[in-house]
Amino acid sequence: MARRFLAVLLLGVVLAGVLGSGTAAAAPRGRVVLIGVPGLEWGDLDAATTPNLWKLVGRGGSASMSTRAVPPPDRGVTCPVAGWLTVSAGQRAGTAGRGCAPVQAPVGGRVPGWEALVAHQATTGFSAVLGTLGQLVTDAGGQAAAAGPGAALAAADKSGRVAKYAEDVEALGDLTPYSLVVAGIDDLATAWARQPLDEYGVPASLPAELRKVAVAAADRRAGSVLAKAPQGTTVLVGGVSDTSPAAHLHVAIASGPSPDGPPYRTGFLTANSTRQDALVTITDLTATAIAALGLQAPRGVVGRPWTDDGAGPASTGEKVAELAGEDLASQVLRDVRGPFFAVLVVAQMLFYLFAALALRRRRSTGDAATSRLLVVVQVVSVLSGSIAVSTFLAQLVPWWSLPAPMLALIGTILGAAGLITALAFAGPWRSAVLGPLTVVAGVTSIALLVDVMTGSRLQVNAVSGYEPVTGGRFYGYSNIAFAIQSTGTILALSGLAWALRARTWAVMAVCAAYGLFAVFADGWPAWGADFGGVPAFVIGLAVFLILVSGRRVSVVKLVAVGAVGALLIGAIAVFDWMRPAAQRTHLGNFVQQILDGQAWTVVARKFGAMVGVTVGNWSLTLLSLVALAFLFFVLDRPSRWGASALGAAYRLTPPLRAGLLGALTTAFIGFLINDSGIAIPAMALTVAVPLVVAASVRALQLSRPNLPDPASAPAAPTAPPAA
Repeated sequence: MARRFLAVLLLGVVLAGVLGSGTAAAAPRGRVVLIGVPGLEWGDLDAATTPNLWKLVGRGGSASMSTRAVPPPDRGVTCPVAGWLTVSAGQRAGTAGRGCAPVQAPVGGRVPGWEALVAHQATTGFSAVLGTLGQLVTDAGGQAAAAGPGAALAAADKSGRVAKYAEDVEALGDLTPYSLVVAGIDDLATAWARQPLDEYGVPASLPAELRKVAVAAADRRAGSVLAKAPQGTTVLVGGVSDTSPAAHLHVAIASGPSPDGPPYRTGFLTANSTRQDALVTITDLTATAIAALGLQAPRGVVGRPWTDDGAGPASTGEKVAELAGEDLASQVLRDVRGPFFAVLVVAQMLFYLFAALALRRRRSTGDAATSRLLVVVQVVSVLSGSIAVSTFLAQLVPWWSLPAPMLALIGTILGAAGLITALAFAGPWRSAVLGPLTVVAGVTSIALLVDVMTGSRLQVNAVSGYEPVTGGRFYGYSNIAFAIQSTGTILALSGLAWALRARTWAVMAVCAAYGLFAVFADGWPAWGADFGGVPAFVIGLAVFLILVSGRRVSVVKLVAVGAVGALLIGAIAVFDWMRPAAQRTHLGNFVQQILDGQAWTVVARKFGAMVGVTVGNWSLTLLSLVALAFLFFVLDRPSRWGASALGAAYRLTPPLRAGLLGALTTAFIGFLINDSGIAIPAMALTVAVPLVVAASVRALQLSRPNLPDPASAPAAPTAPPAA
């Protein structure tokens, strides 16, 4: 099998060389005017203040744009220079030093300090090739023009030279001779740069009145550019950076001929890079300009062209309001995510303490009050185990738009968890040791599986899902979602295995079928597109199936299964790579990075992220350690604290041990090979440990308490022996 995989990979290398060697630059067949307005957000637009952009929204496609580039040290924002350089390269770019560097106008037709900017990209982990957009136009026989200092950064060729430069679009004259015109409208960026700097060198927020004045000025300048655009020009508008100390989603508008030919419709834009309606990225802006020019994007351009599906509100006002709401959700998420996880960690630890005290009291007394206390522990355990999937189900309610978002989020999550808990105790399965566990784990597995098969909508702006502003990922399984789904799947299969215990072959067939489908969904590019999760999931599932079949797990078996998992995700990645470049996911892109010799850069960046998350997120590290300590030193260890509750559950339901060990194995392997680090076992344990507690408590209820022997009565006095 390994030889076949290597043969396919080698064949792909040969094909890549053959196809790549015959590629020649074609002359531009379209005309593009790219208007960059650093800092422009959907909340800035209204019919009175921005009439020109408002009209453009009404006749073109629109989306929120994630402008994530390489941020300055200690601040997660995209500075204007970094945004413009990212447009130039089609890959995340940045600048050296603290804060936001000023945008400098070209001198003698050349960008100042270009060599230093180019050299810095090799240190960012993304290896952006500056000048890609401008060089591509020049090599194809076209001419690029730039209006404004920021636009010069985007339109320069790889040497830093701008073919035609002017301070504003009026000075460029007739735009007809140019294939690409990049117009920089920097009113917001200029006003922001005048604000006081914080300790990191980033300006403070613009006062609302100053921001409104700058937005109005930007709209007037955009109107001048739109008036000069020749007929049949593709117009792309993007808020290419932040102009605030916090990152935002920004405006993206496309009008005129699309890369496919027909004009952009008035619906929402999307792209294969996000697979989400009304959400695109700044690197997609570069890819769209290239595609609209009829040129072939080089491999270094990681974005995908904007497309429209025609969907969206009928009126411009409704469209703008909905897009502004997406940015609001991302801002509220940023504010509530940290406090939410702090509350989650504290609540979990208090739960473990409560459960430990209840178990100790049960061992020492075993009275009716203690029995009632154990019922409470069981219910709270099931509720706690339902929290993880409820963080995604909460997205069915617009909690971010309510007056108190943090309280609304917690209330929505608890409401969803309460409904799942009610279902867990609603039927005859409530009396079974693994009944409630199977219901909660099954809901967790099925809900996330259905979500990823239908576009991962529940993960966008979820407190445990994607952050579109951060731009780490937009589709498929996030690492946290993978941890929750895989844990739910394996634990649900343990409950199913117990329900089908009368027929071993049926147990293995059903569990293997569903488990392998879940693994397939995790790795398939159209669904989960999860590279690191597949090997971890395969190994954990194998541990479960081996144990539930009554066999022993050995190192040899684990190595063999791990190899199968690696080959499986490798084959999926090669399949994805063999598709057209515009349709690939990051799985296929990684194969291309291997061929280009860039794979180690990606691996090193992800390893650094894994270490950073594990070391820096001390609360999740502490939660993981406490959960494991509770599991093995309280719940499983016969002592005055433990009452051997987990052992009782194992005796009554042997598949539970297989399910728990399989889930923990998946979490541990996932921790080692994914960039989310400790977050994966932390969230897996948040699902597994409470549900196992619920099963253990029910097992104790079905067994006799191990009470201490009663004290012996004092011996009766005896008469002295007769003399």
